[in-house]
Amino acid sequence: MVNTLGVAVVGFGWMGRVHTQAYARVHHHFPQLSLRPELVAVADEVPGRAEEAAGLYGFASATRDWREVAADPRVRAVSVTAPNFLHREIGVAMAGAGKHIWIEKPVGLTAEDARAVADAVAKAGVQGTVGFNYRNAPAVEAARELIAAGEIGTVTHVRIRLFSDYAAHPQGALTWRYERARGGSGVLGDLASHGVDLARHLLGEITSLTADTAVFVPERARPTGTTAGHSLADGGELGPVENEDYVSCLLRFASGARGVLEACRVSVGEQNNYGFEVHGTKGAVFWDFRRMGELGVSRGASYQDQPVSTVYVGPGHGEYGAFQPGAASSMGYDDLKVIEAHRFLRSIAEGTPVGATLEDAVASAVTLDAIGRSAERGAWVDLV
Repeated sequence: MVNTLGVAVVGFGWMGRVHTQAYARVHHHFPQLSLRPELVAVADEVPGRAEEAAGLYGFASATRDWREVAADPRVRAVSVTAPNFLHREIGVAMAGAGKHIWIEKPVGLTAEDARAVADAVAKAGVQGTVGFNYRNAPAVEAARELIAAGEIGTVTHVRIRLFSDYAAHPQGALTWRYERARGGSGVLGDLASHGVDLARHLLGEITSLTADTAVFVPERARPTGTTAGHSLADGGELGPVENEDYVSCLLRFASGARGVLEACRVSVGEQNNYGFEVHGTKGAVFWDFRRMGELGVSRGASYQDQPVSTVYVGPGHGEYGAFQPGAASSMGYDDLKVIEAHRFLRSIAEGTPVGATLEDAVASAVTLDAIGRSAERGAWVDLV
């Protein structure tokens, strides 16, 4: 038996659209799911944006005030895709109103914000899913299983990279993303949060770290009107960029493994160059988001000059089988969000977390705060 579940989306920028489209697609890929999402309400403070979303996607109602969503008895689950500085207030309010929440990372500006939302979810007895979508890639799931099974021996070290050029243009508008009060920690919260989650997902807990950060584009023009995404703003008044463009970090894991995490939002020539290389005593595994369905694997007993094979993921890896019947057919970013929607709805149906949780968000945020402290002090910081 399939039951409908009233859902809402708060914040209808690009990510709000991605969540909405995931809700629309999830039953096509996962027909066995016992809950079918119904688009009940959409909220966005930009004039006309919520109404446009309702017209395009069929939401039953639209509003500029997210508090109306919290008070709406038709809504049982909410996607929180608003800017970072609103995550805590909206997340706590929605959980307090008895709504399950699917919230984008980094879940606020600090670890304290993430903990407040996690505590509200736990107190209300609702489910909470977090947008760490890269862990949902079938190749990443396959890598995790391979590592856990000891196929590459004992993990010795990992390198995780997240390079992009979305903020590389010097005329990029000085939006909330570049302000401490509204955007938080810059590339840390935007990209490095994913890197921390991948590190923990693949290798376990991080115990200590040392980091360096930098701002390479120190001033940007203030926008004169409404912006969306990473708009340019030519000729506006210049203001300071308050948070990091770049971070590099050395990691130590509870297992004894070592790691390097590097992220940058102003890398000219790089578009979504995200991935990892995990090395062990008997082999290695490699993944590049831009070739999402491929996994480089080296294993055997040669050690020196040991070759690397390309494994194409297929129906036996993660949730791949919900999208394609045979190996090596491409999947995309939005498919990862469909998987995330499925896990969120399963959590609600089964009453137990499936996928990335608010506790994962707290762990990531604690690590990001430690990175900030380490960069400021120029010293190692212990997490445990």
